[in-house]
Amino acid sequence: MNSTRPNSSSTPTTPSATRRRSPVAAVLADRLDDTAVVDAAVRLAAARGAPLLLIAVMPPPPPRAGSARPDSMAVRAVLGRAMPRLARAGIEYRTAVHHRPAVREGGRLHAAKALLDTAVLHGCSLLVVSHSGPADLDAGKVMEAAALRCGPFVHAASPVPWVPPAVPCPGR
Repeated sequence: MNSTRPNSSSTPTTPSATRRRSPVAAVLADRLDDTAVVDAAVRLAAARGAPLLLIAVMPPPPPRAGSARPDSMAVRAVLGRAMPRLARAGIEYRTAVHHRPAVREGGRLHAAKALLDTAVLHGCSLLVVSHSGPADLDAGKVMEAAALRCGPFVHAASPVPWVPPAVPCPGR
């Protein structure tokens, strides 16, 4: 009879330590709603203890041109609204690029399915998308495409309410 026990210090004791944490994806499209998307994604990533994947939605690339790299100036411009919020939160992040399809082919949910492919390629199981996202990439379309393919989960971020600019007080 073998009475030796495995070394408990070498085996993780919590179930979350045994699996790799999948990142939470924030879909950013260079819109005012990106701040609400980043705030929701940061809250979800912090609660899960997971990194953040920032997916920059770019226009279709011109013919015979390569796709934008995640460190290009155009992508950094799209991610610009997110960086101050990420610096305050102190969450690890990565960037990815998703180019919208050039033409409307492949059905009504083609663009949303391509966005989901980008997220799944990077190992995401949760996406945060704006309710009023760009054409064919709003939360409703992405949720519908995710339901048809059984995942990943999609969290809809409400748009930031518009507040009129403050009127300066007249001088006395």
